[in-house]
Amino acid sequence: MKKSARAKRMDRNHKRGTTKLSLVSLMDIFTILVFFLMLNASDVQVLQRDDSVELPKSTVKTPAKETLLLMINANNILLQGKPVAKTADLYAQQDYTIQALKEELLYQASRTVRTPVKSTDDNTEDLGDDDPGLSITIMGDKSVPYEILKKIMQTSAEAGYTNIALAVENQLEANSDIAPADAEADVNVDGDGS
Repeated sequence: MKKSARAKRMDRNHKRGTTKLSLVSLMDIFTILVFFLMLNASDVQVLQRDDSVELPKSTVKTPAKETLLLMINANNILLQGKPVAKTADLYAQQDYTIQALKEELLYQASRTVRTPVKSTDDNTEDLGDDDPGLSITIMGDKSVPYEILKKIMQTSAEAGYTNIALAVENQLEANSDIAPADAEADVNVDGDGS
């Protein structure tokens, strides 16, 4: 008996079997997603943390930038992890300049490449009068007195590190009473307030 066209079509469709799942497009999506996440995950700056330094807590409005790192704990002052001076020696010191720290900061400044700014008047290059100076992040233990921090900031400024930031531990804003300007003042010690 001869089959109708409809019966032949139905037989052909039943013989095809199950369809296969194509994973090519799914792999393309995941590849793009992996590259996207890798590129965007590098925006977070994490400072090297020492167990001997307990940071004060504050609400942080600006992310940390990669700069020269100065750590102060109960015993030592460390510049990029290298001990520079003893904290106990600074208590008795009357002078606001810490000579060993200043020498090390000047050495680090000499190793830093600074890009010259083109002057608009005579096509000469200079660092400009509005040069913000070199940047340094001070990571001080919360038990270190302000007098010691003041000496360290003075020494840093004398060595050309005028863009000073204080590292704090980020804390969620629990109190809505704190004005954003107050929180900003706890984070930065810059002259421009940024």
